[in-house]
This record gives sequence, C-alpha cells and structure tokens, in this order.
Amino acid sequence: MKLGAIFILAIKSILLNKSRSFLTMLGVIIGVGSVVLLTSIGTGLQAYVTDQFASLGTNILYVVPGNPFGENGGFGGEQSMIQSTKPVLKRRFYNQVIRNNRDLIKDGAVTAVNIAEAKYAKTSKKVTLYAVTSSYETVYNSKAAKGHWFSSVEEEKAERVVMLGTKIAEDLFGQVDPINKTIQLNGQSYNVSGVLEEKGGGFGGPSFDSYVYLPLETSFKYFDTELIDSFIFEVRDKDQIKDSKLAIEKTIGKELKDDEFTVFDQTQLLSTITSILGMLTVGLGGISAISLLVGGIGIMNIMLVSVTERTREIGLRKALGATPNLILAQFLIEAALLSVIGGLIGLLIAYLGSLALQAYFPAKVTIGAVILAFGVSTVVGLVFGVAPAKKAAKLSPIEALRYE
Repeated sequence: MKLGAIFILAIKSILLNKSRSFLTMLGVIIGVGSVVLLTSIGTGLQAYVTDQFASLGTNILYVVPGNPFGENGGFGGEQSMIQSTKPVLKRRFYNQVIRNNRDLIKDGAVTAVNIAEAKYAKTSKKVTLYAVTSSYETVYNSKAAKGHWFSSVEEEKAERVVMLGTKIAEDLFGQVDPINKTIQLNGQSYNVSGVLEEKGGGFGGPSFDSYVYLPLETSFKYFDTELIDSFIFEVRDKDQIKDSKLAIEKTIGKELKDDEFTVFDQTQLLSTITSILGMLTVGLGGISAISLLVGGIGIMNIMLVSVTERTREIGLRKALGATPNLILAQFLIEAALLSVIGGLIGLLIAYLGSLALQAYFPAKVTIGAVILAFGVSTVVGLVFGVAPAKKAAKLSPIEALRYE
C-alpha cells in the first residue's frame, strides 16, 4: 500500500469519528492558540514600547536621583526608591549643565511629579500633576491639540495655568471645550490653556493622557515642595550622546556623589524594558505550552482507545498482507493529522483573538511564534502517537481477528 493511500485512510478514520476527533484535538487547539496569542501580546508590547521611544527621538538624555537600574541592569530596588524621594536634584544643577555645555546640549527641561484632586463643576478626579518647564514642549515633542502651552513668562511668574492630557480633559469636561475654563486643584483655581495631542500608553498604570501639566515654579509655590523628578536634555547631535553624558556627569558630579544620580539615554532604558518584556513573553509562552503537553497526552490516550476498538480491522489488514510498518505509518499519520488540524484551528483562533485585542491592547502575531507553536504541535502528535502506533503494529493477526 502506498503512502498516499495510507494518508487517505487516516483522513477517513478521523472523519468517521468527528466528535472524538474534535475532542482529541481540543488540547492542541487550546495549547497552540494560547501560545501564539500570549506571545503576540508580549511581542506587541515590545514593538509598542520601541515605537514610543523612537517617536521621542534618539538624542535625549535623562538625569534622575539614585540608580533606577540597580546593580544588575534591572530596575533598582528599595534603595533607589528611597533616593528618588529625596530632594537630590536642584534647579541650579540643571542651569549649570545648560550653561557649561552649550556646544553639546541644545535644550532641556525639568520635571516634577505630584498628586492632587482635580475638579470641574460637579466632576472630581484624583490626578497626577506633571510639573515641567516651558521648554518641555519642544524637548519632549509634546504638541497641543487645542489651545497652547504656557509660556516661559507664565512659568517665571508661577501663574496658575495648566495643560490637560486628552483623557483627563474628557473625564472632567466631556464634550465641553476646556480652553480658558477654570478647574480646581486642591481647592485652588487654575486656567486651562490647552489640551495635548493624544499620546496613548499606560498599560494599567498612569498614562501621559491622564496627566495635568503645570509650570514647575507654580508647583513649587502652591504645592509646598521642590522635589525634582528628573532633568531631560536634548543633545544637538545623536553622535554626541556619549560625550554629552560624560559632560553632564562631570558637571553634576561636582555637586553630588556618583550614587546620588544617574545619567542615561533612551537606549539604556529601552534595553532594560525590552529585556523585562522579553522574559515576560517567554514566561507566558512557557506556561501556555503546558497545555500542548496535555493535548499530546490526550492524543495518546484516544489513539490507544482507537487501537483497541479497531483490533479486528488491524488483524484483517495484516491477514491481507499489511506489514507492521504500514500499520505503524497509518496510526502515526492519524496522530500527526489530529495534531496538525488542531494546530491550524488554534492558529486561526489566536489570529482572530489578536485582531480583537488590537482595539484595546497591542498584539502582534509573529511568524516565529506561528512556526514554533505549529512545529511543536506536530512533534507532539508524532511523539505521543508512537506508543499507540507501535501497539497496533505489534498485534498478532490471528489474535486480532479473534478479538471481540
């Protein structure tokens, strides 16, 4: 009997028991679907983060208190958190960097974070206040969709004026145009000068679209704190990143100890984040791959039952001249087909699932994930199909024909 005939016979056998075949494939369907879908979420997250950093430019340097990356390259622990709550960075350090390195540094901005209760009419909401210098607009490529950014004069005078992220503007004002309206922050009145373009992001945490932006000096004056969160510097040329970093470290190093501040670029931050997301993706894929193992065990169990039920058929085929190798090939092909068909259905479900998720969450199905999941499911079918196939091939034709 030719291999093609065995293949057709295997398909007929699967179609003859549709319900049992589907239940056999179910474990593989779930396994392949979950592996591809979960890895697509992890890959989508990495692509999204990379795109977000790329949109900010490659010539940005950050200065923060302590060491956010820790000793091993990951994000810092308790000591770093404690350091970030101390008033380590001073406005004069920022001014010194700009003044001493005009050949390297094009511009910069200072940022500080606070929390307040925002209120408009009868709507109130707990918000993150992002206090920034007026230069933040150009340095961080943060454009106004409506209205305009506050000016350097308004910042110097500590005017009570704010910019709103798109999300917080919608939450507080709904369909009302917020420009030149007044909101309350901790009971004090602030004029809305503009609304920012949508940034996106957040992933369950605070998003730029949910921030209320106000002048740095206004924050210092009315919120009784001079805790600076970071300095942001725009380097004139991306090829000068290394020299600029050393120059900033040298300038601020005259005022602070090495472990009191860190200068880093987006590449370093992106590398750390993508490394974490990569481990998360592998972890999600590994956990979901367990269901593929369960699916393989299901295939083996059902195929063993199938061998028992088809004992007389096997005996008859052997009596008519079928060799043990042909019987082995038939059952292996059946197991592989069940696994392959289950894998294809799982891939289809994962693809449709990723399309549905893209409206709410970045998900990107990659060729690598598809090949890996589909290849593993096929191998699972073959590996777990060996035992039933061997059992069928070893049956004695005489004993098989006498089986009731």
